[in-house]
Amino acid sequence: MIEKYLKNNFKDDSGTIREVFQAFDKNGDGYIDHKEFETLLHDVFTHAKYNGTQSSMSNNLVDSLLKVFDEDKDGKINFGEFSKLWKYWLKQILKPVTALIIVDVQNDFINGSLALKHCPAGQDGDCVISPINNMLTEVPFDVVIYSIDWHPSNHISFHDNRTLRPFHLESQECKEDVDLFDTVIFDGPPQTKQVLWPRHCVQESHGAQLHPDLKILEKGYQVYKGTNPEIDSYSAFWDNNKLSQTELCDILVKHSVTDVYVCGLAYDICVGYTATHSTEHGFRTTLIDNASKGVSMDGINQMKQSLIKKGVVIADSYQVKDMVLGTDRALHHGIKAAANFYLARKMYEAKLLNS
Repeated sequence: MIEKYLKNNFKDDSGTIREVFQAFDKNGDGYIDHKEFETLLHDVFTHAKYNGTQSSMSNNLVDSLLKVFDEDKDGKINFGEFSKLWKYWLKQILKPVTALIIVDVQNDFINGSLALKHCPAGQDGDCVISPINNMLTEVPFDVVIYSIDWHPSNHISFHDNRTLRPFHLESQECKEDVDLFDTVIFDGPPQTKQVLWPRHCVQESHGAQLHPDLKILEKGYQVYKGTNPEIDSYSAFWDNNKLSQTELCDILVKHSVTDVYVCGLAYDICVGYTATHSTEHGFRTTLIDNASKGVSMDGINQMKQSLIKKGVVIADSYQVKDMVLGTDRALHHGIKAAANFYLARKMYEAKLLNS
């Protein structure tokens, strides 16, 4: 039933909504009860494996989702409630608006001063280019965005700039004894905890350029981060102190994006932080595992577990096309969409009370 309404076939006119409502109202009493709602959920969500586990539909989950849409709290969904469910929840699932964020696939992270193959995990950043290019060719993303680390020469993250700023008293290290990849605290303002990296991705340098083998779409956006010399920016959304943000969120909102796919370099740092902020902004977020490489295996595993706890889906590039087309629908993304629906309704109710 649901398969009829994927992507461009999705309709939200009253006739279509009535047709779908009646199809799931098996006993014809004018309501979708608990059992009928469970049937709808099983029809909506496919049973593909995400995050290493099979999607499961527990009775508690069915109860929780039902309560999100059951505004009058009678334990069932009437037609008015179903109309909102269809327009504001199932639309995200059946007709997602998708963006691919390609994080920092730049020369310095592949064969330059901070090449990942020389980091503890020993992963070659070059390996992300093929799966990313394949997705750019085969997957019909609505928006494609390239993030670019773009540091001024006096950037706070560079090890050879450590003497330019005073250390905070909590940093016991002598500036001369601080090694590459050590973490220090600069006095500020603002007081800043900082990993000291090799000089990398300096503005206008060869190392800061996107790798020449990466496919660049003419209509793709480029978002520059790390431009403030006093604050590092791992995420493509925010600087590390969340004092300022890039134009990335505005681009996604402009295009009414619901689903964000994140890949690139480095998994445990810039990719992971970007995925974290994506889900915090309310986007249904997927990290593309085989199109991301990282600095350390411990860091990659910790970031992966952190993202899973936040509701981010971990998938491989071969799964992405079906997800974008709506034929492969992750339960985790349905839960995220329901949480967004609930939050929006509560905000609307609060606005009405205060008006």
